[in-house]
Amino acid sequence: MSEEKVIPFIEHLVELRKRLVVIVIAVVIGMGVAWNFSGELLKFIEKPLTGKTYLTEIKKDVYLKVKELAPSMYIRYKLDQEINAPQKQHPLNYSAPLEPFFIQCKISMLAGFVMVLPVVFYQVWLFIAPGLTRRERRMVVPFVIASTLTFCIGAMFFLVIIWPVIINFSLSYEAEGLQSWFNISAYVNFCLRLILLFGLIFELPVLTLILARFGIVTYQFLAPKRKYALLASSIISAFHADLITMFVIMIPLYLMYEISVWVALIFGKKKVRIEDELPGQPA
Repeated sequence: MSEEKVIPFIEHLVELRKRLVVIVIAVVIGMGVAWNFSGELLKFIEKPLTGKTYLTEIKKDVYLKVKELAPSMYIRYKLDQEINAPQKQHPLNYSAPLEPFFIQCKISMLAGFVMVLPVVFYQVWLFIAPGLTRRERRMVVPFVIASTLTFCIGAMFFLVIIWPVIINFSLSYEAEGLQSWFNISAYVNFCLRLILLFGLIFELPVLTLILARFGIVTYQFLAPKRKYALLASSIISAFHADLITMFVIMIPLYLMYEISVWVALIFGKKKVRIEDELPGQPA
């Protein structure tokens, strides 16, 4: 490798280190702030274990509608027992010293990371900015805002919609002689990993928008590859053991690809015709 190529490469590494240091410092500060309400975040993650979720409310409304429209079926299947059944508590357990402390650290770290997402995405932009034109660099504010919002939307979509489905499905296997006993580390680690994954999944349309505006990807390139996107979504989601988690990851991931295809069509860089570039020539 020639000396002229080595020097720019080293400069890129120095710039990357600088950006990573800023990101780490920002995450540490965010972690310190998030530490104060990490207990409330843990309670929010535990909420599906209490049995009070939107799924139980929907189930109750459906049973009451059955009672109104088909009283005989309501009595036959003893749906009143389902509605009036006492809510069973499923407390988390830990079996190692300082295990709750390390869990609190993990929750605070992820919450702190989400709090400083504008700083993180701004540092990412500064790292790639030298390779952009002056016009492209003006997109920094839309990039930071859109990336932050989509990540937060993805995380909240998982916590509010998907997480109760996973936990309720898991608890549905309880029976006589088979009771749940959730370990706090396994429970929280599983949740935090999926929060991060869903946040990144929802970043796909934003990434496609940026690449489409720069002319790197186009609708014509993405549209024919839907079957490969479905296959890739299946492979990525297959790393999770249970079938339900696999589907709740695969479906949003493919939907984000589908949205990205249309984003590339609507906001992609338009090709300039040769006739438009030659003044005085007839169209």
